Amino acid sequence: MTFLERMAAASRARVERARAVESEAKLARRAQRVAPPPALALDRFDVIAELKRRSPAAGGLTDGAFDQSAQLAAYARGGAAAVSVLTEPTEFKGELAHLADASANLNAARIPAMRKDFVTDPYQVLEARATGAGGVLVIVTMLDDATLRALVDSAQECGLFVLLEAFDRADLERLAPYDRARRGHDGPPILAGVNCRDLRDLDVRFGRFAELAPHLPQHLPAVAESGIATPDDVAAVARLGFRLALVGSTLMRAADPAAALAALIAAGRGAVPQQGAAARAER
Repeated sequence: MTFLERMAAASRARVERARAVESEAKLARRAQRVAPPPALALDRFDVIAELKRRSPAAGGLTDGAFDQSAQLAAYARGGAAAVSVLTEPTEFKGELAHLADASANLNAARIPAMRKDFVTDPYQVLEARATGAGGVLVIVTMLDDATLRALVDSAQECGLFVLLEAFDRADLERLAPYDRARRGHDGPPILAGVNCRDLRDLDVRFGRFAELAPHLPQHLPAVAESGIATPDDVAAVARLGFRLALVGSTLMRAADPAAALAALIAAGRGAVPQQGAAARAER
């Protein structure tokens, strides 16, 4: 069983345990009572800052002295467009409580929190909405078309933006229906992510961004994920046509996360070709 298959199976098991405690209908009613989340607002180039305590590739990223509120405040000062929060408990040491806390902390700054997990069921989208989150990540390659559609529909009904994470050209081709549907369409954004981490060995293949850039959807803002560590990295993906970068480990390890984040954003905005920026602004 591959890493992704193992994570998907564990995710489905978590859903079943949660559903046994709270029915989907009850969860939906609870989610409806939560105030609408902040909207995702995009500029010429933006960064989704990530909050995670551990990763399988990097190991532990926090210690007993970690202050989540301080990290979130730094992300807000640094200009994060959104904050990705890991909720997977085994490999990433995340939990829904971290997402709920992040949503509450970021609300005053009008920054949405995004649930990052191995989402396999619309129940988990409702869980995200019930915590106050404004977005959810969905990994395309581990889902069939029907499940993918169900998750996107659920997120849109809940008013959440969706980051559809792709790993190869075949994944990007599966985004075509969502790309066509978004032309001239208002509502919570759908983002097209490219993850350059190889799920077989967890190594980063930075060249994947350039390889897949010609195949990015036309009407879905593109997000470069994994392997982004320096302003030069951000500038490189911005020049390829990516409109956002998702950055986690680098910011979690930074002595001054706000300054590090601001530098990444500045590098991306400085590298976006003006003609390309104007074209993307029409999306």
